[in-house]
Amino acid sequence: MIVYLHGFNSSPQSGKAQYLKRYLDERGQGAKFVCPQLPHRPDLALAVVEAEMAQQPKEKITLVGSSLGGFYATWLAEKHNVRAVLINPAIDPHRGLRACLGPQQAFHGDERYELTEEHLRQWKELVVMNVHPERYLLLVETGDEVLDYRAAVRKYRGAKQIVVQGGDHSLASFPEQIPLILEFAAMN
Repeated sequence: MIVYLHGFNSSPQSGKAQYLKRYLDERGQGAKFVCPQLPHRPDLALAVVEAEMAQQPKEKITLVGSSLGGFYATWLAEKHNVRAVLINPAIDPHRGLRACLGPQQAFHGDERYELTEEHLRQWKELVVMNVHPERYLLLVETGDEVLDYRAAVRKYRGAKQIVVQGGDHSLASFPEQIPLILEFAAMN
């Protein structure tokens, strides 16, 4: 079972989430994919994912998190001892998203909200300092214009890592990585 966690201001309509869903649907595995809409508040986002996770045996769950979703996936993987695929993951959103404080508009739909210091405080509390590298597959591209891929390479040292030259924050090589993601999730 793949639980896909979208990024900041994104949604289940994100390109990667939709691509992966179609890929699995075409192979008769669509029922093994869920991508919940994550609320903008970190505590509520985690509660939504944990409710999804509670419906499956933990040993069958693989989290796939993109950007901020990768940050959440790390916290959840460590708490629940599950596998996680991290796609250009945020390492310290309490720092990186500080510049975005203020009014926000979701990429899909018409949700508007205010990004506040409380969001930053909650993200800071969720930072995992030491990870169990065997739980992770890290997918990054060196051309990520939003996050420094090297921070993820350092944080997840010892994990299986795919570092693609070029690309961007959306992980341009995502379609080519799907077989590896499914192998890691024991779904191939």
